[in-house]
Amino acid sequence: MEIGLLDTIIFIAFITGVVAVSVYASRRERTHEDYFLAGRNLKWWAIGISLIASCLSTEQLIGMNGQAYGEVGLAVAAWALLAAVAVVLIALFIMPVFLQLGICTMPEFLEHRFGGAARTVMAIYMMILYVVAILAVVLFTGATALQALFGLDVLLGVWLLGLLAGGYTIFGGLKAVVWSDFIQGITLFVCGGIATWLGLRAVGGFGNLVSENREQFQLILPADHAGLPWTGLVGGIWIAFFFYWGFNQFITQRTLAARSLAHGQKGMMLAGALLVASVLIIVLPGLMAHQLYADEVNKADQSYAVFVKNIMPVGLRGIFFAAIFGALMSSLDSILNSASTIFTMDLYRKFLRPEASEKKLIRVGRITTSVFVVAGCLAAPFLASFTSIFDYLQSSWGYISPPIVGVFVIGILVRRAPPVSGLVGLLIGPLCYGLLINVFAPRLHFLHSMLITLGVVVSLMLLITAIAPLKEPVRFEAKSGIDLTPSPGARWAGGAIVAVVALLYLVYP
Repeated sequence: MEIGLLDTIIFIAFITGVVAVSVYASRRERTHEDYFLAGRNLKWWAIGISLIASCLSTEQLIGMNGQAYGEVGLAVAAWALLAAVAVVLIALFIMPVFLQLGICTMPEFLEHRFGGAARTVMAIYMMILYVVAILAVVLFTGATALQALFGLDVLLGVWLLGLLAGGYTIFGGLKAVVWSDFIQGITLFVCGGIATWLGLRAVGGFGNLVSENREQFQLILPADHAGLPWTGLVGGIWIAFFFYWGFNQFITQRTLAARSLAHGQKGMMLAGALLVASVLIIVLPGLMAHQLYADEVNKADQSYAVFVKNIMPVGLRGIFFAAIFGALMSSLDSILNSASTIFTMDLYRKFLRPEASEKKLIRVGRITTSVFVVAGCLAAPFLASFTSIFDYLQSSWGYISPPIVGVFVIGILVRRAPPVSGLVGLLIGPLCYGLLINVFAPRLHFLHSMLITLGVVVSLMLLITAIAPLKEPVRFEAKSGIDLTPSPGARWAGGAIVAVVALLYLVYP
């Protein structure tokens, strides 16, 4: 794809503007809460846009459109539609517990509930997976997209993206991340919407797209389907959702930084609504590419790049280039900030320097961010050997999402579960999942392996609790000054989101 002078000017102006606004907004970071949690002062609209911008990156644009192009079709939209339902439940029933405790990180909750060992184990898990799975995936898929669209070498693209996103994240912390996410999230939806609209015109409208691709317009696939069986939609996929949106520092850091429970809940409802709308840009283009450009696509994960290359006219390419970069940076800056938060607060401050000053904590956070940038850039090229990047990402999370979900759920609901149960759950989960997918049942869909792993973790924790329960149930006492008044309209908004998702499954079963 040729990039003209106007496209280049637009791209440079956009990136410069995003970095400038982010740095300016975060120029007064004095404490670790300022740097890692934006001073606990985020408003609902910033939370909602930042959540969706961090979630929707190249692994969705490329990976989900690739699956939509291939054997999964419209059914891949479950990763957005059903996730919106999970977001509603988390906002109403789980978020209040975390804000009540005033925690900075998800591992910190485990210390409240199961002790310091559980906190440390989860912190180590999260940092490893952030680098090996999500950070490397975002860098690699982003560089792959830039190569397909603009001919940029993959290795060069990886380092360019890592250094660019890492630069302002190192300087500004979460506030810089949220402001960049806000700008880039809006840009992504606008540009992605334009591409989808142009694609619908090219295929003759939505009705013609459906009629020409009847076999792919199914949200529910057979139980023996290799890509996304319906049995996974009622089981394992919910583990992934509750982990990602409820117990994953990468996402929850925004809600932990909310100025009140009401703002946090409204922000998550906005994110849920945008998840439903995102199907227009992370699924439909793959289906349209299947109809329009099947002869140009050699690999399913190339479908979105081929679609955009053909559909976007000269003059809009610079804007789309900026949108791609924006999507990448929104995820990269979030991953980097979250990983550095976990290391600084859950490991460095906990074990090495409990008395560290605010300036020292911020400095360590910046140094850690730099280290993660380099590690992610070094790991990214190794993903070239995988057939489906999206499947690699989701199956990789399977090592830690079932044990973390099990431990958090039992920790919240079963107040007499002893500390040892949480530690056992965290340690046995990855081992169980690894044995299932590599030894005992390698052909079993990873969503089913996740469900079995969760069952093992929960069963062990309940057995330990039955044998050696705590004498008194744990109480979650309020330790923050955050306003915990729920949002009056959150339940209504959540009900509307659930109703829309149910309607889509009825129309396209």
